[in-house]
Amino acid sequence: MLQDTQTIRHYQKLTDALVEMWNRGYRFDDLRLYLDGYLAALRHSNSLEPYLIHRLEEEAARYIHDPSNFVMPQTQTEADYY
Repeated sequence: MLQDTQTIRHYQKLTDALVEMWNRGYRFDDLRLYLDGYLAALRHSNSLEPYLIHRLEEEAARYIHDPSNFVMPQTQTEADYY
C-alpha cells in the first residue's frame, strides 16, 4: 500500500496513462515497456527515494497483471424506433 503523497500521485498518473494506452490499442508488452521507462526516469531524476520507487513498481506491476483494470465497457445499442 502506498502512503507517500508524491508516490500516490505518480501511481495515479501512471495507471491513468496505462489505461489510456490500452484504449488506444497498445498491449501488455507495450505497457510494461512504458512502465519500465517511467520508473527509469524516476530513478534518474532522484525525485523519489529508491524504496518508494520500488514500492511504486510493485503496485504498478500488480495493476498491470489484474485483467479487470483493462476490460472494455460494453456499450448497448439503442433500439431505433423510427
